[in-house]
Amino acid sequence: MSLSLSLSLSLSLSLSLDCAAKLSFIVFETIISFENLCAAWQEFVCGKKAKKDVAEFSLNLSANLYTLHEDLKNKTYEHGAYHAFGISDPKPRSIHKATVRDRVLHHAIYRILYPHFDKKFAHDIYSCRNDKGVHRAVRRFYDFARKVSKNNTRTCWVLKCDIRKFFASVDHPSLMQVVERHIPEKDILWLLGKVIDSFESSPRRGLPLGNLTSQLLVNVYMNEFDRYVKHDLREKYYIRYADDFVFFSADRMQLEALIPQIGNFLDRALKLSLHPRKVSIGTWASGVDFLGWICFPDHRVLRTTTKRRALKLVIADPNLPRVASYLGMLRHGNAKGIERKICEIADRDKIKMKNKIPD
Repeated sequence: MSLSLSLSLSLSLSLSLDCAAKLSFIVFETIISFENLCAAWQEFVCGKKAKKDVAEFSLNLSANLYTLHEDLKNKTYEHGAYHAFGISDPKPRSIHKATVRDRVLHHAIYRILYPHFDKKFAHDIYSCRNDKGVHRAVRRFYDFARKVSKNNTRTCWVLKCDIRKFFASVDHPSLMQVVERHIPEKDILWLLGKVIDSFESSPRRGLPLGNLTSQLLVNVYMNEFDRYVKHDLREKYYIRYADDFVFFSADRMQLEALIPQIGNFLDRALKLSLHPRKVSIGTWASGVDFLGWICFPDHRVLRTTTKRRALKLVIADPNLPRVASYLGMLRHGNAKGIERKICEIADRDKIKMKNKIPD
């Protein structure tokens, strides 16, 4: 099948795929269909056409996608190896990148499963979801803090937690048990099992940070915890972003009582543990470090390590997209000083013109 034909097919069937995602069940054939693989390729290739491995895969695109489709249909598909590399933004992390063929499949899985799972997630889960993200999470933080403090007329206590080695600690059998409760179709479970078991940080544990499917799967996994918090503990003021989560209360002792309960649930149900050095209770008035910002009642400032990282990266490579990205982030808080420094490092006239930065 020609590339032009496959692209036209993917476009013509986009509506039917959207409809399929809205059904109460998911069909394996929809995920592995040639049309869905074509649509996944279009999403995957954006911004990557110049990459060597992507360019090589695209030379025989139709044949490569058709072979992938046939391997999936015949259950002969095997996930490939990963290429590991390190980053230091904001802290040292090990990233594992799959082959182009596998990453296209990840996109194909994600575009069908994400709508199915997203509607099951609690409202105040902000990581890796459409129309959510860091800035909306921080705004919700302020909404909850104002409600609990009754517009800053009483003390608002905040319990802040973090899970120890989150991605590396996800237990494969436990994750599959969670997935099975939402997806009964054995063929889809076989496919997800191939993706989940393609990587291990320790025996039967860990998800790679580089996989698109990992972003979805950790939310599916942690949805068990979110449901426990909302339905069993009945905590109204709770926000989670990946493995960072916060609780709000006017009663410090109530928050202290939560710590062993949530710790026990994470250990028993998900085989995860709270980071012993990243569990803290403080007042909103004294400032709470949340998603890179120190949040106070009347303002928020950028975390010192985030400031240093921003300056270091801009000094190393003051390109326009990077500068614009940081300036866009800084406008969400009180960060005029660091904004001026970044503008001085970069070409100020160009940044003004592109981003309309006022003097």
